Amino acid sequence: MIAFAVILLSLATNRRQLGLWVSGLAFTGVLLLAVLPLGDLLLRPIETRHAAEPRLDDVQGIILLGGGEDARASAFWGQLQRNEGGERYTAALALARLYPEARLLFTGGSGALRDAGGTDVTEAAMAEWFFLRQGLAAERMLFESRSRNTAENARLGLALAEPAPGESWVLVTRAFHMPRAMRSFEQAGWAGLVAWPVDYRTGNFRDRIGWNLTRNLDVLAIAVRERVGQIAYGMTGR
Repeated sequence: MIAFAVILLSLATNRRQLGLWVSGLAFTGVLLLAVLPLGDLLLRPIETRHAAEPRLDDVQGIILLGGGEDARASAFWGQLQRNEGGERYTAALALARLYPEARLLFTGGSGALRDAGGTDVTEAAMAEWFFLRQGLAAERMLFESRSRNTAENARLGLALAEPAPGESWVLVTRAFHMPRAMRSFEQAGWAGLVAWPVDYRTGNFRDRIGWNLTRNLDVLAIAVRERVGQIAYGMTGR
């Protein structure tokens, strides 16, 4: 936008050389972003902070963070509508079946501005509907629906689950969100927590070279947003 503003200003003030120079830079920048997965370079260090599918010895609980569903679309269609982060549901379900004695804690309300005054449609309600349909017993599941961000996921989830000392719990969320989530849960007082990252957004750099401006911009935006989020949570002790 800044480049376009400078180009328009250059044309309006008859500074043709400046306009051509900025146009060339803008075109080159867009071309590089469209062809090269530059966002992967920023996001990869975040996604690889925790190992994928780490070894688990014994599991007493599984924590699933909300955000992998579209609650309003789910309510409209009468079935769970997962978004691009829906892999966390399949991962949590697989873990719950692998460890049938483990409790499952879902924590997630809505951080959307439109839901600030409350909503009749919650992520927790859709998650409960899904897991009951998959055959999980209601008595082994806990659903927290008031949290609006990761810090509240950790604090309110801990208060609901009340894990006993020495218990091992597995945290399931997006790979790029995992470092910030682990920090928040540890700050809230969770101990013995194992990261189980899913929904990776990066891949082999050479394999992703090609024309894909939309994907590249999306990954770059995620990387910048998550870096800013980590800084903000670090400064506020969350």
